[in-house]
Amino acid sequence: MAGVTQRAIPYPETDTMNKFDPRIGRSLADLDTPTLLLDRAASDRNLAKMAAFFRDRHAKLRPHFKNHKCVTLAKRQLAAGAVGMTCAKLGEAEVLVEHGFEDVLIANQVVGAPKVARLARLATQAKVCVAIDHWDQAAAISQAATAAGAIVHLLIEVDIGMGRCGVQPGAPVMELVRRLDDLSGVRFAGLQAFEGHLVHVLDRAERTERATAAMQLALDTREMLETAGIPVGCVSGCSSATYNCTGVMEGVDEIQAGTYATMDRQYHRLVPEFEIALSVLVSVISRPGSGSAVLDLGVKGAGGEFGVPAIRDFPNVEIPFFLSEEHTVVRNAPDWDIGQMLHLIPSHACTTCNLYREMIVHENGFVVDVWPIEASGRLA
Repeated sequence: MAGVTQRAIPYPETDTMNKFDPRIGRSLADLDTPTLLLDRAASDRNLAKMAAFFRDRHAKLRPHFKNHKCVTLAKRQLAAGAVGMTCAKLGEAEVLVEHGFEDVLIANQVVGAPKVARLARLATQAKVCVAIDHWDQAAAISQAATAAGAIVHLLIEVDIGMGRCGVQPGAPVMELVRRLDDLSGVRFAGLQAFEGHLVHVLDRAERTERATAAMQLALDTREMLETAGIPVGCVSGCSSATYNCTGVMEGVDEIQAGTYATMDRQYHRLVPEFEIALSVLVSVISRPGSGSAVLDLGVKGAGGEFGVPAIRDFPNVEIPFFLSEEHTVVRNAPDWDIGQMLHLIPSHACTTCNLYREMIVHENGFVVDVWPIEASGRLA
């Protein structure tokens, strides 16, 4: 935010996976590959930048844990000013609550007797909010929460154009809200709306125009409910790519930005004011021909659904495709030696972090910490 001085953030002391991990203090050149890396200083600057933007605004940050799934990094986001965390899955929320988090939103539908029972138990330990878009979901949660003596807060998801989950704006939301009055163990907390079908529009002006028009559908629905005397405690949504357009709209209360903490190749195209802090340390394992090189990482080590990765410090190197399980083929490679280490920048941080069990945290070329990725693989 222009004119705002970013205050130093009193980040909590981190608990390393092993305080005596022999990698701490070593050069990155001493590490094995592939290894997931996080540049702590760059990530801290990203946290500070996003926190500064919302510090004096109405909307507050509820970062998306699915970006990194790392409890230590989530704690740093809270220390920077976040009001709670957003999760994609119930299992992620369980990890956070196990580590002392007291306010979590599951921005997804929780369905099935085993999961609903877990949700109700979790709500006895922390404030838990969950997205719904159907009466059957609410009724099942009500039954389980009542039996557990818990209260589960419900956000009705509004489909503002993504065509995934959600109730259509307007009257269908009103109808579902009214039916919630008959249920025990649950409370209507507000609305969730995600303009995910527009966050990857590269032109920023076009992205702003289309995303704000989409979010307005949710805000019009909020106005309809409040005019009818139904309080709407919260409208939650938005992303790292729309934080400064939909995130500043009157009536939006929470921002579910995630990728800003780590960044990746795709989101850096969208919001270049945030730094790429995440990379995967890789090695050159083959030089099969002039200008050609092969690296020791493929789709089992980096998310590729947003396109091919990039090589840090070598912007002109071409990766023609990214489909192999364990290899990345590079064209027009410089005169790299066999064994040379490089920083690969994934196109998507969220699916990359989910593939690892730890991230090696570094500054100035040296390992300063090792953070577990506690929610890696939590898909249920």
